[in-house]
Amino acid sequence: MIPYQLPLYKVFTMLLSTADVQKVARLARLAMNDTEIEAARSQLSGIFTLIAEMQAVDTSGITPMSHAQDLSQRLRLDVVTETDQRELFQSIAPQVEAGLYLVPQVIE
Repeated sequence: MIPYQLPLYKVFTMLLSTADVQKVARLARLAMNDTEIEAARSQLSGIFTLIAEMQAVDTSGITPMSHAQDLSQRLRLDVVTETDQRELFQSIAPQVEAGLYLVPQVIE
């Protein structure tokens, strides 16, 4: 539920120019033609308009939530379900010393 919403004509929107989109595309190392730049400008302007609309909503009395629905996590009991197979796994390992697995050195 939105407690307060401004009319769309009162929401500040960021107007992007073609030069702005070209600069972002260059920084992102994207090759874009004029049609793609115009489509990206339109999409980015829509995103900025949506952000401006969301920022215009007064949320001062609303507490933050961790999830949109009030759910609780079902947790299983913390019990051992597997048997200890350490000796079996170490018996098939290529190299073991003092109960530790030996691996080749990869960093000098």
